[in-house]
Amino acid sequence: MSSIPTPPPPRPGAGVLLDPNMSHLNGPYGSNASSRTSSEASLPRVKNLPGYTTPVFKGKEEQRAKVQADVANKGFIPRELVANEVNWFYSQLGIDDTYFQNESPSVISDHIIALFGAKVLAYTKHDPKKLVIDLERIDENGHGATFIHTSRPGLTSTEGPGATCESRIDSLYLDQSTPSNCYRLETFRSTGSISATASQQLRCYFVTKCHFPAEPPASTRTDGRTDIRTVSDPVFLEKASENTLEIYQQVMWQVESRYGPVMEVFEVEGTRERRLVIGYKMGGTSRFFSALSNLYHFYQLYSARKYVEQFSNGITIISLYLNPLPDSTGAPIENSIFQVMKEASLLYCLPDNPFFLDPSGSNHAVQEATYAYCGWVFAQHFCNRLGPAYLHLKNILDESNPAHAEVLNDIKRRFREETFTRESIAQIIHAHSEIIRLLYVNFAMVHYPADENSGLMPTLSYQRLQTTQPLSDAELYDRIRRTVPNKQDLQVLESFLIFNKHVLKTNFYQPTKVALSFRLAPDFLPEVEYPKKPFGMFFVIGNEFRGFHIRFRDVARGGIRIVMSRNKENYSINQRMLFDENYGLASTQSLKNKDIPEGGAKGTILPSLGASPRRCFEKYVDSIIDLLIPGQTPGIKERLVDLYGKPELLFFGPDEGTADMMDWAALHARDRGAETWWKSFTTGKSAERLGGVPHDTYGMTSLSIRQYVLGIYKQLGLREKDITKVQTGGPDGDLGSNEILLSSDKTVAIIDGSGVLADPAGLNREELIRLAKLRVPVANFDKSKLSKDGYLVKVEDQDVKLPSGEIVLDGTDFRNGAHLRFKADMFVPCGGRPEAVNISNVAALTDTEGKPHFKYIVEGANLFFTQQARLHLEKRKVVLFKDSSTNKGGVTSSSLEVLAGLALSTQEYLDLMIFKDGKPSEFYQSYVRDVQAKITENAAAEFQCIWREHARLQGAKPRTQISDELSSTLNNLQAELESSDLFDDVPSRKGVIRRAIPQTLVEKVGLEALLERLPEPYQRALFSSWVASHFIYKYGVNGSSVDFFHFARDLAN
Repeated sequence: MSSIPTPPPPRPGAGVLLDPNMSHLNGPYGSNASSRTSSEASLPRVKNLPGYTTPVFKGKEEQRAKVQADVANKGFIPRELVANEVNWFYSQLGIDDTYFQNESPSVISDHIIALFGAKVLAYTKHDPKKLVIDLERIDENGHGATFIHTSRPGLTSTEGPGATCESRIDSLYLDQSTPSNCYRLETFRSTGSISATASQQLRCYFVTKCHFPAEPPASTRTDGRTDIRTVSDPVFLEKASENTLEIYQQVMWQVESRYGPVMEVFEVEGTRERRLVIGYKMGGTSRFFSALSNLYHFYQLYSARKYVEQFSNGITIISLYLNPLPDSTGAPIENSIFQVMKEASLLYCLPDNPFFLDPSGSNHAVQEATYAYCGWVFAQHFCNRLGPAYLHLKNILDESNPAHAEVLNDIKRRFREETFTRESIAQIIHAHSEIIRLLYVNFAMVHYPADENSGLMPTLSYQRLQTTQPLSDAELYDRIRRTVPNKQDLQVLESFLIFNKHVLKTNFYQPTKVALSFRLAPDFLPEVEYPKKPFGMFFVIGNEFRGFHIRFRDVARGGIRIVMSRNKENYSINQRMLFDENYGLASTQSLKNKDIPEGGAKGTILPSLGASPRRCFEKYVDSIIDLLIPGQTPGIKERLVDLYGKPELLFFGPDEGTADMMDWAALHARDRGAETWWKSFTTGKSAERLGGVPHDTYGMTSLSIRQYVLGIYKQLGLREKDITKVQTGGPDGDLGSNEILLSSDKTVAIIDGSGVLADPAGLNREELIRLAKLRVPVANFDKSKLSKDGYLVKVEDQDVKLPSGEIVLDGTDFRNGAHLRFKADMFVPCGGRPEAVNISNVAALTDTEGKPHFKYIVEGANLFFTQQARLHLEKRKVVLFKDSSTNKGGVTSSSLEVLAGLALSTQEYLDLMIFKDGKPSEFYQSYVRDVQAKITENAAAEFQCIWREHARLQGAKPRTQISDELSSTLNNLQAELESSDLFDDVPSRKGVIRRAIPQTLVEKVGLEALLERLPEPYQRALFSSWVASHFIYKYGVNGSSVDFFHFARDLAN
């Protein structure tokens, strides 16, 4: 994340939030100043003067004499031609003085000789058009570079030096910019032709390293805003005109106040030239400079000059001087410039789009190409479906039989891999560009926001929509079916149509954005693979990531997980499985969220190899917020076409890789204008700054796991200190550390990311507590505290001899299989990869006589066992409690964190939840105690319910199954109650809500105020979850209607 400068840390305490920094609404251009619709009237004008002055190079004549002597000495050019060639190079080519000032005489003389050689070569080919000039000098110390090559205006070269020059500049000098290492770029088209017979012009690029002064000049501003002169490179200040500084200053302020790019167009008085100025935060995009050239060439425009300026506050500003080609057949620049601006915002999101410049020559406009790219990603996830053959097989096989389940799993994976690869889908898209165009029009006719109020002419893209005859869905499907010969192509193109039909809203046409987001109706998911229909899903596509968000109820919450890939192969597996992993996690989450108001949800983000996870997360959040907050600001965030038509609230929580990003997301939602819900938008916020309730500090998740461990001891009359235990997830993690701190058993092995720590005599408890308090992994265990049979094998170790004489060849491999080798009474997984124990390795957890390694298992880590593995172990009499029952303490805590955010006004929240001088308020401490009590109460109630039911059936039904039935019965009852009229009975509603909300909050805010503040869908969810869980924990899964009648009668008391 180093390349995006993080905003300065807020001042601690309430002041952090008191300034509702709505800067994107009242930015430097105000809410109206930036409304750039396609009318000339709204364009700011600039005088027809260069925005930069080229300092005249005083030593030019003296240098020319040196160069002429040098060229003559080198002897390649006949003496009688030397003066002529040097003169032509200095006077006729129109090369800017910057070049002569930057380069030494010996480099210039080399370039003149290279040019002469190129002319001789072109002469031998008898074709003046073959004159290709390619000069470059890259400074080996990284100070910059010069590139000069032949270039025809308005065309993207596909061969020769021009084809790669700008993308090389992007990757060498612009993409990796940071304030401490960045380059500015000036590029000009020469005014003269390269020779009397060839009409090509030269394009010169000058890249120079920025040197920001250690002592920047003092700011002249009194309003606290950035003064551009204090963050600029001295060379830029020397060259830029006052007017350019003024324009860049305004753009810079807008960039600082927004997350996405800023685009402005200026008309040049008395000419058809337009200047496009684009500002963004460094690292916000990549390969953007070269992509912009392709974009304006598409509209038959060429650039006379281009500049990239970088500033020490982490901002990049690009300025393009665009003109129409003299013999252009395209739309007039007066109209097309707005389309260039609109499409530049799409390029910013996806600069590296394989469908924009199609090698087959069927080029798409950026909007069509971006649509093709989104459809491409959609097809990768939703084309590889399993189909009727799989369904038939599934019906024949018995899924509860581990061997059958394994076969099904295998076939499922194989089907996914073999049917459609990314490459094969891309080929199909390239092959049917005409149909893709029609599909795009079908998409745009629904989602293009037509502006009825404005009497201005519509933009080009809208005109383009009007000229392509839109087909109805049926006609379009018919056309696809008739023109596409084979079944595979048809399936891919059908998936585009499915995509179109299920997009309810999108930020595709939002003027500024950082990634593309789509809210989809999930009806297209096949029931055979996704038996439980999600309530809603979001699909996000960025330049360096893709992501999903799935929720199973309207009011739902779950973590956002970043899925990292070790290498290319691992990335492609993650890519194929991303949606399924997301669906599985959200589905488990809804089992776990059974006794809280929010249903299950989950988000996943898959960064490309080498991408910054932090930046991917920020773009993901920002683009989803685009769909949650109606746009109000013309030219920045405008109203979208919303087929969903109802306000939506999402609640995000921390998960793998995002724990430290929740504060940013909440504050960003506030900056974006989410005044009512920013406090509850994320959970897992830092306690001191934003009043979050951290699970690890207060051991929230461990409290519920602990209830199950203690429940087993109590029911079976065991003494904890006699129990041997194995644990995965070490003292550096939330669950691992709290499990160590809360327990007093004899732990014989701990396995974590750093290695394997084991001691049959029991690991030294004091040393474990020391590590848990420091939150460091087992690799830091003091080996002198081990018995003679104890050992520590770190992941980096190789060829280690264990006390038993066994040789460990590779520490990582040993660690990955270690959970299958130890034996103990109790096993508590507190960390590890999902499906670490599955049907193919679960047999390793029993010995040769079929006796299991563990008597009791409390699954603390999510999805550590597959369902088949759990059932396999229970058949062998292991007492096993599964994840969705045991580790719900965290979700309960987060749910109550959301409740505080929704129930307290902003001012109350600042006063009561945010620490003062690093200390929590009395209210906060009391609220946390209420949360802990609720977790303990819920976990103990569910444990008792499962234990009772298992005893009633005399063990005929495994606890795993009872737990699932309990969850689904609870969820179903909750859904029924939500849609029933029981909620409308006011005395019952008040009675339940008074008991469901922690006492501390009811006393502080008052019941009536709470009923006014909490959104109605949330109150319904809170009411029904409380009633459902309390009824079922009291009467069991088989409670009758009569039982419910008695239960409901007392609700109002």
